[in-house]
Amino acid sequence: MSGESSSAAGWFTPPTQAREGLPDRPDDPRLGKVIASWDGDLADFRPGRPVLLGFPQDEGVSRNGGREGARLAPAAIRRWLYRLVAIDPATGADLAAPGPIDLGDLIIERELEYSQGVLAGIVAELLDRRCVPVVLGGGHETAFGTYLGYATTGRELAVINVDAHLDVRPLIEGRGHSGSPFRQMMEHAVLPLHGSRYVCLGAQPAVTSREHADYVRSRGGEIVWAKDVRSCLEECFVRARDRVTAGGRPVHVSLDADVVRAADVPGVSAPNPVGLGGDEVAEWARAAGADPAVSSFELVEINPELDLDGRSARWAAAVVWQFLAGLSRRVNRDQSSGRTPARSQAARGD
Repeated sequence: MSGESSSAAGWFTPPTQAREGLPDRPDDPRLGKVIASWDGDLADFRPGRPVLLGFPQDEGVSRNGGREGARLAPAAIRRWLYRLVAIDPATGADLAAPGPIDLGDLIIERELEYSQGVLAGIVAELLDRRCVPVVLGGGHETAFGTYLGYATTGRELAVINVDAHLDVRPLIEGRGHSGSPFRQMMEHAVLPLHGSRYVCLGAQPAVTSREHADYVRSRGGEIVWAKDVRSCLEECFVRARDRVTAGGRPVHVSLDADVVRAADVPGVSAPNPVGLGGDEVAEWARAAGADPAVSSFELVEINPELDLDGRSARWAAAVVWQFLAGLSRRVNRDQSSGRTPARSQAARGD
């Protein structure tokens, strides 16, 4: 993706199907009517603009012994996201204000490592143009592809992982998977993620091995268990952000749907009967969107094949809606102060 324009069809499947059947009423505008589809013009990638892109691959889940199906999530999430309203009547937040654009779903043609490399190139382009990538996975192997985008640009970053698992498992036969992305980040040959810049919020002790916890702690990482996050996720996030953003480095936020209790989000590879409340996590996403330190966001591990009445995909759509609503606050602050989003040090990764 270089030069003045590129062929969207060459990289992505356009999100046209998600727009089918949308109500067309001037009194009830829906998000699907205001999210633009990318036409290949790189000039569309303006500073501060949220850019949605789907990573419909779950090969890493299969390698990790999980239940496949997350590859179907981007389309399922869009189906419900596009039907949500474009303006929040409770706060007045205009989700169209940041100018959201949807690239569609990455065309998956080869094995995971190749797809992660393609995703990295796209994320790098968006970061260079000071957009805010919003990646819809896919399994949690999505996270390493996103990280490679930062590494491609030479940007150091911090990572806050909201997840029931630490996802620092060793590679399997030399290959990464859905349980290894953060170990891969920390052991990256060129731009390793320093362990002190990794925080996992919402981890469940019953599914966390002592060896994996020791690995994170030995590298200076932080684990905040689910019992210590419950009912105070936003406050825990702010504390974690303050710790890892010293020096102005940007934050990538990775949200694994299995951090939420199965009663709210049943459609995941590893259901969590004692997870966080789906409402609390969705509301926190607004705070993450409003935070200028957050330079990218991803939501992973929704599995439509295991869902009940679309409950999990609908929840994921609500999370993305909240994130976009929060992002609109950045636009309002920048406009009121006379700044542009491009001047945010965190967004630049300087």
